[in-house]
Amino acid sequence: MKNPQLYKWHRRLSLLIALPVTLWALSGFMHPIMTSFRPAVATQFLKPAPIDAKKINVPLQEVLIKNELSSIHNFRIIRIDTNWFYQVQPSVQELPVYFSTTTGKKLRNGDNLYARYLAKQFLEGQDPLPGFTTKTAAENEANSETAEQVASYDCCDAATSCVLNNEKGSKVSAVNLVTNFDEEYKFVNRLLPVYKVNFDRPDGIRIYVETTSDRFSLAVDNKRALFDDIFETFHNWEFLSVLGKWRYVIMSLLLAIAFTTACIGLYIFFNTKEKNKKGNEVVAARNRHRRSAAAVSLFTLMFTFSGAFHAASKLKPDTRYSYFTNEKIAAASLSLDTDSITKIVKGAITNISIVNLNDQLYWQVYSTPKMINKAAVSANKAGQGEKKKRTVVDYIHTAKYTVLPEGEKMYARHLASLFSKQPATAAQSTELITKFEGEYGFVNKRLPVWRVDFDTNFNERYYVETSSGKLSVRVDDTDLLEGYSFAMFHKHHFMDWGGKELRDISTMFWAMAQVILVVIGIMYWRKTVSKK
Repeated sequence: MKNPQLYKWHRRLSLLIALPVTLWALSGFMHPIMTSFRPAVATQFLKPAPIDAKKINVPLQEVLIKNELSSIHNFRIIRIDTNWFYQVQPSVQELPVYFSTTTGKKLRNGDNLYARYLAKQFLEGQDPLPGFTTKTAAENEANSETAEQVASYDCCDAATSCVLNNEKGSKVSAVNLVTNFDEEYKFVNRLLPVYKVNFDRPDGIRIYVETTSDRFSLAVDNKRALFDDIFETFHNWEFLSVLGKWRYVIMSLLLAIAFTTACIGLYIFFNTKEKNKKGNEVVAARNRHRRSAAAVSLFTLMFTFSGAFHAASKLKPDTRYSYFTNEKIAAASLSLDTDSITKIVKGAITNISIVNLNDQLYWQVYSTPKMINKAAVSANKAGQGEKKKRTVVDYIHTAKYTVLPEGEKMYARHLASLFSKQPATAAQSTELITKFEGEYGFVNKRLPVWRVDFDTNFNERYYVETSSGKLSVRVDDTDLLEGYSFAMFHKHHFMDWGGKELRDISTMFWAMAQVILVVIGIMYWRKTVSKK
């Protein structure tokens, strides 16, 4: 085949995308290495502590009325050391405020203090759960406080002192509220608002926490920040962020050109014969380029196609943050009777919130029953593991104190109906998701969630988080194509059978192969120019 124009266009396009491809390939090679430099934290999950009913002396309703809160969005019960507080969110846009469950007193700067408390536990290990969870009833009775001691004890001062004057471990150097994604806390982290808690350590570590869910979001130290900056600059082209969506247009276009160039190269390879002129350096360089390009062409096509597809998908706005419950519940409706709830729930209650389901109010009660599954029993008998408790969520009517059957599933459908504008009865299936896999990957951050399927709009699926009343992500069959393309062709999840280590080796090997291909191509081009 003789087509000089095809050769010329292949050469021109190759020179155009040589630098971008090299930057993408080198940073892609570095990415698996970068993930091994994650800052060391003690835990990313805090075990929920059973609520000490003896510490709930002031009813929630009384606290709200006393503090002139006629309505709220929601509440939880949290602890700081051995002190318990109502965490009250006045509206979905406002930060929580904290009131002692013992005295009803407001905890000054409560959300900031709680962020410090959470971050330190994530970094250095969870505080021991309150003593009443492990001591015998006789010991608790012997150590119980007298009425005079309770009256003189200020739990707000104690909690503040516990957080600010903790001499153990690293000191907190700064705390900042993050309400928008920025250069360090990027969109991929999903959760907002969060607190950035800096620690006074040589590595400059900072922990990002979400106080409304006791959730760990991100840990960054100076070394990890450097790797992130390099990757964002050379792989995601953060330097073009000033262009807005045009950044993704430029990246998609260059990747599409790279894909086209590879296709032209393959066409030339299969329609021309390799020249064999001994001693001719230009021909030798050309043959090396032909062979190397053919050897890595499949992965060149995979990387460039999936990359272009992924970048183009960024042009579609992500609207997940527009979907959340926005109820305002009257304080008069919040007559919380913990004794009645304790009689209904079988197990240790770890949290209580409130939800509006079909114009009916329910206490959303989290508990850890004293029960273990058969697999855990077998493992323990064999000495291979510890007993595991599963979290149960009950929905108890706020007035009748009756349990709603399948309350979690019904509330999940209610949320999906609210977000999709379709009746809950239109849902084709509802499934609890407890781990990241398939189309619901780690990038979505929230677990557990419920997947609610509808047969409209390309089989849309809503992944909803019942604990927060928020949408985690909405996907349909069109999103599925891009998601699997990126996972399989770009991140090599087709190698999952060999584990993460083998998958990373595959990604790094074929990424470096792209760099070698570019180098060989440039060498051939230089020899051609020199000859001319």
